[in-house]
Order: sequence, then C-alpha cells, then structure tokens
Amino acid sequence: MDDFALRKGHNYGTILIDIETRQPVDLLPDRTTSTVARWLADHPGIEVICRDRSTAYAEAGRLGAPNAIHVADRWHIWSNLAEAVEKTVVQHRTLLREPHDSATSQVTAAMENAANLDQSSPTGPRTTGRLSDRVREQHTTVHALLDQDIGLRTIARQLGLARNTVRRYANAASADELLVGRWAGRTSILDPCKPYLHQRWAEGCTVARRLFEEVRERGYPGGENVLKKYAAKLRENFPHDPPRKAPSVRNVTSWLTRYPDRLTDDQAQQLKTILTRCPGHNRTAHHVRAFAELMNNRQGKHLDQWITSVTADDLPALHTFVTGLGQDLDAVVAGLSLRYSSGAVEGHNNKIKMLKRQMFGRANFDLLRKRVLLSARGRS
Repeated sequence: MDDFALRKGHNYGTILIDIETRQPVDLLPDRTTSTVARWLADHPGIEVICRDRSTAYAEAGRLGAPNAIHVADRWHIWSNLAEAVEKTVVQHRTLLREPHDSATSQVTAAMENAANLDQSSPTGPRTTGRLSDRVREQHTTVHALLDQDIGLRTIARQLGLARNTVRRYANAASADELLVGRWAGRTSILDPCKPYLHQRWAEGCTVARRLFEEVRERGYPGGENVLKKYAAKLRENFPHDPPRKAPSVRNVTSWLTRYPDRLTDDQAQQLKTILTRCPGHNRTAHHVRAFAELMNNRQGKHLDQWITSVTADDLPALHTFVTGLGQDLDAVVAGLSLRYSSGAVEGHNNKIKMLKRQMFGRANFDLLRKRVLLSARGRS
C-alpha cells in the first residue's frame, strides 16, 4: 500500500496492489487509518503488508490485519538513513572546505621570491624589458656610427634623438652603465600591499578590481591602474587555476550513501580527504557501509548489533534514526530480511499521474478508480 495525490498538498488517496502479481487491487479515497483498516478487515487472509514508515498505515495494518507481517520498504529506510547522514554532514560542514594554510603559504613564498615581480637588485642593471632593450640597441648604433667618424649632431639627426642623449651614449663604454641605477632601488606605492596581494592571489582571488577594493580598504592610496599592471604581471608569471569549490552538504551526503564503485576517482579522493579531516564523518561512513551490507545481504537479524554499535557512538543524528527504527522495529527487520518491497507500487503511482493528466484533473475519484482497475483487468 502507498498513498497518491488526488490534489497535491491537499487530498491524498491510497492504492493497494497485489505484491505477487503486481496488479492494482483497489483505490481508496483517503489515507486515514480507519479507511485502510476497514478495507483490510473486509479482505481477510492478507499475510504480508508492504508499506512505508507511515504510522497511519502501520496502525491500520495492526487493526485490520493483526496476523499479517509488516514489511517496511527498504527504499524508505535508506532514505531515512540518508536524512540522518545529511544532518551529520551539516553539523560538521565547516570541515568540508580544504584549509588554505599549506598550499597558500607555498604559493605566496614563491611569489615573494620571484625576481621578475620585484625591482632589480640595486647592484646590477636591468636586463629585460622594452626600455632596456631599446637602450642597448641605441647604444650599439651610436658607437657604430662614431666608428665611422660621424659627428654627434649628424647621429642625433639620423636617429631622431636629442644631442645630449647621443652624448651620453657616446660617453658610456657599455649600455650597462646607462642602466645601472635607472630602476635600481625604485620603490612602488604598491610595495606595502604586495604581501597581502600575494596571499589573496594564492587563495584564488585574481580579479584586479576586487583586489583594488580590498587594498584600498586597507589604506592603499594609489590608483587602480597601478594595481592592474601588477596583476597583469602576476597573471603572466603565476597563472592561477580556479580554486576548487568546496563540496556541498548534498555532495558529501551522496558520496557517503552511494556505492563506492560508483564514485569517480576525484570524488573518491575528495571523500577520503574529508573523512581524514573529520572523524565524525569517518565514523558515519563506517556505520553507513555496515548498514548497506546488512540491507543488501538481507541480514535483518543482525540489526540489533548495528543499533548497539551506533548507540555507543557520539552521532546524535544517527541516534535519532535508531530511535525511529525502534518504533517500527519488527517491520524494519522484516524489510531487511524478506524479498518483499514497495517498489512495484511506485510504478502504479506514475500511471495514476498519467491518467489524471489525460483527464485534465477534472475527473472525480470514482472515474479514476474505474480506469485504474479496468486497465489492470485488461492486461490480466
């Protein structure tokens, strides 16, 4: 037996099927205990009742068919366990995000030590950059023309340079003499903020506008263009992959309650890391795997041992789940031991939805009941 919506959120009926033939037996106009119990009493000889964890259906079965074996549906039992697991994950959700301390510190240190992001050493010339390359090229050209006994005025006119600039090139034995001291020791208005910028870049914040707003709040007096140029250097030398998004509560709950073989390598690795970081999740995973083996192998007789193991552990959400099992223990043990389940009735629920759509939701319960039962008789 299971309920179905006559008008979702307002009125619900009950569908009953023969678990052996998987064909509908009857439709009831509501899901109250009295209606279901009356129907069961009018149909003696029922030996097994497959149902969800509804207390109304449980009480109806006890009243209408006191000798029948109640079988709690395994899907609903597992769904209740998944809800308890989700509550446990929510309780420790702060541990789902990977800590940034080690990875961030390594990246930050590498950025701080990168010579191409900082000023050149005060004792040496700048060796790269468009300006330094131009100085070296012009110095070579000036000395080549001087070797041809061409005067400074003529050289300046040919190269389009000022006469004093040509004179400096002529007086310098090498281009390094012109480069030393030109950029050495120059400070930037951004220097006090660079350690913070390196840290934020390592953490995954690579948007120049956002970085500018953050350092401005920290007292940076300069303009945005300076920071944009520095961010471009960082982006060129330290291309940053987008930081991995922390798994959600739903993700972790799904990983804990899914067959391990159905996890991808990345999901399995993330789950392993989370279990190592959070002992509560690790203990929960152990209990979930034990319950899955118990359910898949139809070992309901060992449920008491599992309950004892969970009760001895400090997992409040699983304690609540165990308390719920105790309120319907016989049906749960039968559900974990016998071959019966409520899976067949779910397909008929979908067919009822299809019939309701065909009738545009305007037909009454009597017509819906006739269509369901007559279609079943036609197939038989």
